[in-house]
Amino acid sequence: MAPLPFQSEVSKDIATGVMATLVIFSVSVFMPVVGFLFSMFIPLPILFYRAKLGRRHGMIVPLVAIAVMGLVFGGLTMDILFFSGLMFLGFAISEMFEKELSVEMTVVAACCIVLGAGLAGILLYSMVANTGIYALVSAYVATNLALSLDLYKGIGIPQETIDTISGSLDQIQFVLVRILPSLAAASTLFVAWTNLIAARPIMERRGLSFPDFGHLNQWRAPEPLIWGVIGCGLILFLPATDIRLIGVNGLLVLLTIYFFQGIAIVSFFFEKKKLPRAIRVVLYMMIALQQLFLLVIICIGLFDMWINFRKIDTNKHEPDLPS
Repeated sequence: MAPLPFQSEVSKDIATGVMATLVIFSVSVFMPVVGFLFSMFIPLPILFYRAKLGRRHGMIVPLVAIAVMGLVFGGLTMDILFFSGLMFLGFAISEMFEKELSVEMTVVAACCIVLGAGLAGILLYSMVANTGIYALVSAYVATNLALSLDLYKGIGIPQETIDTISGSLDQIQFVLVRILPSLAAASTLFVAWTNLIAARPIMERRGLSFPDFGHLNQWRAPEPLIWGVIGCGLILFLPATDIRLIGVNGLLVLLTIYFFQGIAIVSFFFEKKKLPRAIRVVLYMMIALQQLFLLVIICIGLFDMWINFRKIDTNKHEPDLPS
């Protein structure tokens, strides 16, 4: 009996979704220099095909991709958990699209679901491996620091710099393990926001429904968050190291949110000045690759609370600029 046209089309979409996910995964793993940038978009095909195929068929895409990744890595590893979390994030965002939530609640809810599932996955993995969570995370951080050091050697970083980093690995590991919760939260927020923005033109071009979040280049962080930044900043002046690390964890998450506001301001003025798309891409890449530009964008987002760079009247609806 020949397959129905609908079944054939669904199977084709599932295969395409799996292949797209695995291509991004392959670049992420086997091209370490640019792999980090590509890995951020692993949620995108999952999000797209969940929206296109629905929950039941859309779920097949990440499950098959995870099975293939398991074959590549030879079983369940922390890397599998990492990539599975990214795929689950794409699925969760698409689920939130159907709830008709605000953009803030869509991103926060999806991130909370994924982080909660990730914590449960780490707990399960630690039980299977018969290892404590702290020892497991510490070993994972140490392994990745060693791999990063080897990568620096391979791309020609001066030996003096490598020696300095090598001599500080213990201290770096100590700090990284303790700020890992905020790094996980901040990176999940960043990846969720990036994929949400990237998904919009793709889904609209393919005729798929996308929530009416308005134009995000006029987005502003909730005003009370600034008190969190001030409070976490004051904690950094306390003498106790463990308490200061709490402040660092809080700041990493909050400053990520203000980065979103800063980049929205940049996008607003790019649209207002009608800069060509190619120039925008170059400028966005410079922002992504240069830490100084990242800090400038965060500062723009922070000071917008007082300066209001876009002159947006929060008590009056103004026509949105196209994004």
